[in-house]
Amino acid sequence: MALPMMMEIGLEKGFGKALSEFIMMNLQLASVFFTFSLGTKTHYYGRMLLHGGAQYRSTGRGFVVFHAKFAENYRLYSRSHFVKGIELMTLLIVYQLFGQTSHSTIAYIFVTSSMWFLVLTWLFAPFLFNPSGFEWAKILDDWSDWNKWISNRGGIGVSPEKSWESWWEIEQEHLKHTGTLGIIFEIILSLRFFIYQYGLVYQLTITNNNKSIVVYLISWLVILVMLVILKIISVGRRRFGANFQLFFRLIKFMIFVSFFAILVVLIVLLHMTIKDILVCFLAFLPTGWGILLIAQACRPLFRVTGLWGSVRALARAYEVIMGMLLFTPITVLSWFPFVSEFQTRMLFNQAFSRGLQISRILGGQKKERAASTKD
Repeated sequence: MALPMMMEIGLEKGFGKALSEFIMMNLQLASVFFTFSLGTKTHYYGRMLLHGGAQYRSTGRGFVVFHAKFAENYRLYSRSHFVKGIELMTLLIVYQLFGQTSHSTIAYIFVTSSMWFLVLTWLFAPFLFNPSGFEWAKILDDWSDWNKWISNRGGIGVSPEKSWESWWEIEQEHLKHTGTLGIIFEIILSLRFFIYQYGLVYQLTITNNNKSIVVYLISWLVILVMLVILKIISVGRRRFGANFQLFFRLIKFMIFVSFFAILVVLIVLLHMTIKDILVCFLAFLPTGWGILLIAQACRPLFRVTGLWGSVRALARAYEVIMGMLLFTPITVLSWFPFVSEFQTRMLFNQAFSRGLQISRILGGQKKERAASTKD
């Protein structure tokens, strides 16, 4: 897109002017904004083609001067950008660990630099263009608002801005009105996460290069155990969270100790490495997300079987994880005051200077009119 623009400006105003315009546009992060808005169009075009229900979606072209809370940005861009950005980031990490360029840093940078730019743009562009997005006081307010939103229960009359559950239900509206073919395609697309898992579990050093199908089945057993633990925590929170908080905390502590003990045994006896732990996260977390997507597509079936509450608990857990992945870098950057100053200068310096010039012109015109009226 930049080359035709440079050619047009070059023919009209000269190639020196075209080069300076190109540099200024990149300094103003125009490429970041274009890439992000393109992600919005791609997501909703794809959803419309699969499930129908076309409607207007804004891409954000206004001049924003007010700070948008983290929860608001999350509601707007979670499914269209953040989920896809995290998935692509996972694939890039896997490629770095096991790809052909894993032993050459320079080759990896050349091959994946554009994709990393896409990932960073989809994950952090809303916060980069958000006024006061890196001010510490705003970060604290955003964190409090996020915790309140993610923990509030939904229900009749509860708006998506007040409760995560209400927002989550609205995000699945397209699945309620889609056809059988749309459900089938949704399930087929979700199977890609199981392919990730299949490819990664055989890369663990504790498997000793064993390519048996038993290894893959054991990985599913691990996932099943994790889902059962999540179900226990969900039931415990519902039954003991209010009246027996000490007992519920004891259950969570015992689960944590058991998990830590199993991890120590795997490290000591089976020589599990840090890389293996990372690979387990890269394999099992996407698999859980794939299970969640299939469950959402088969919503009536899970409601009949009484498992919809567990699906909701799993979805909330993933939302918390994604929120933490996004919020942590923003919090770290907010510790440095120059980041906030740089963002403010980048967003408002040129606009404010132009505004001051316009105000002076308008002020001069008003003075001239007042003088002519007196005469």
